Amino acid sequence: MSAPKYYIVVVSKNHVARGVAGGFIQANHGKAASLKKLHKDDWVIIYSPKISYEGNAPLQAFTAIGQVKDEELYQYKMSEDFSPFRRNVVYYDCNERPIVPLINDLDFIENKKAWGYRFRFGFFEIGEEDFELIRFEMLTEKLTTIHQLQY
Repeated sequence: MSAPKYYIVVVSKNHVARGVAGGFIQANHGKAASLKKLHKDDWVIIYSPKISYEGNAPLQAFTAIGQVKDEELYQYKMSEDFSPFRRNVVYYDCNERPIVPLINDLDFIENKKAWGYRFRFGFFEIGEEDFELIRFEMLTEKLTTIHQLQY
């Protein structure tokens, strides 16, 4: 078994709530390409730039954290003309954390003045140190290690 990888997925807060409730993730408007990179036991941290996909109210916070449950990539029919791809994720109880206080400590943000640029692509891999920093800030049980968290 290979070591888990760590990803950030950009999703509005209202859409994150649906994914957490349903135990799934979908990304980049339901396209499969990004989700194909995920494997069982990889970690995902959800960053929500806005409260609602349809609105303009900013949030700029990490809103969910979870672990990919299996290798299944599947389509889910939401309407007659929209069947997005999804992956199953086990989400953990966590606290929403604003990104601004963490920017200077996150290595994946190279340009600290234009920090939002990194999130424009909607899905990207981060290093373990950045993951650990965000995880520590989000999870309600601060002393839990990754090994204890795996379902």
